[in-house]
Amino acid sequence: MLDDLNYIQGKDVVGTLGLASRQWQQLLEELTPTVVPQFGQIDNVVFAGMGGSALAAELVKDGLSVPFQIVRNYDIPPYVGKNTLFFASSYSGNTEETIEALSQAEAKGAQIVVIAAGGKLQQLAAEKNLPFYLLPTVDQPRYAVFYSFKATVTILAAAGLMQMDEIHAQLEEAAKFLEEAVKQWAPEVPTDKNPAKQLAQELVGKSVVVYAGPKMWPAAYKWKISCNENAKQIAWTNQIPEFNHNEFIGWSKQPTDKPYAVIDLRSNLEHPRVQKRFEVTARLLSGMRPEPHVVEIQGDTPAKQILWAITYGDFVTLYLALLNGLNPAPVDLVERFKKALDE
Repeated sequence: MLDDLNYIQGKDVVGTLGLASRQWQQLLEELTPTVVPQFGQIDNVVFAGMGGSALAAELVKDGLSVPFQIVRNYDIPPYVGKNTLFFASSYSGNTEETIEALSQAEAKGAQIVVIAAGGKLQQLAAEKNLPFYLLPTVDQPRYAVFYSFKATVTILAAAGLMQMDEIHAQLEEAAKFLEEAVKQWAPEVPTDKNPAKQLAQELVGKSVVVYAGPKMWPAAYKWKISCNENAKQIAWTNQIPEFNHNEFIGWSKQPTDKPYAVIDLRSNLEHPRVQKRFEVTARLLSGMRPEPHVVEIQGDTPAKQILWAITYGDFVTLYLALLNGLNPAPVDLVERFKKALDE
């Protein structure tokens, strides 16, 4: 099935596999604001966003010298004030939680920047003369994560919290790395030589559980998003070492033949004790849970590794959608849910 290009084109009507193949180009996009931001002293960063729109923040939050908090709800932290750099990020521009958080940040006098592809956030930014970064159009927000990431690091560099020259060099190098990596996962590569197709076949009909260490957990989170939204197949994720303090025990009970597929995203850049925890976990849970599918993340820098892992997960879950007989792009139930909230 996955080697039938006619079948793939018939299901993947908006060309999501092509988007995944070109995703590295988003890292090279130059994004400029409608209003040049004038930053003052910044003591902390708060990033309001949901789902894939928040993922860009996950990719950068541990690399700053000031506290960084992600808000995935309506209310912002009480400490937000004039020395807070506040991001309002929503691909659609219409995410109600983010719009409400923006209103609260404005009332507290925060230094606000807005990232969106249009919608109400673009209108609000224009009305209030806020710095606004317009994201290029894609079919769904989850296919614009690298655009959001590029906008986020551009803003952080403008605020003096990152070195732009260094970031540009890292992203250019990572883009070249991904350009080569995606070739092995392309639809034209047959299943017997295509690891993304092979792993997708192992996931059919199962609940998918993705584990990673702290450095690669944002990639595991994106796998969860993509499995749920691309393949319409339930998935969740957790971090090592937190996993070993609770969820680890949950795998030890009957039935031993559990309807799950376990994926370990392993990186040689994680803390040595985290790497050992993966090994000990697999040994102690042998026979109590499905044998994990180990993904050895490629790349010699943190940027290369996490972007590689995200892209690989996109291909795997897109192929999983095709195996499920589905068009990967639509998320009709989410749209119905949003409409129902307003009824």
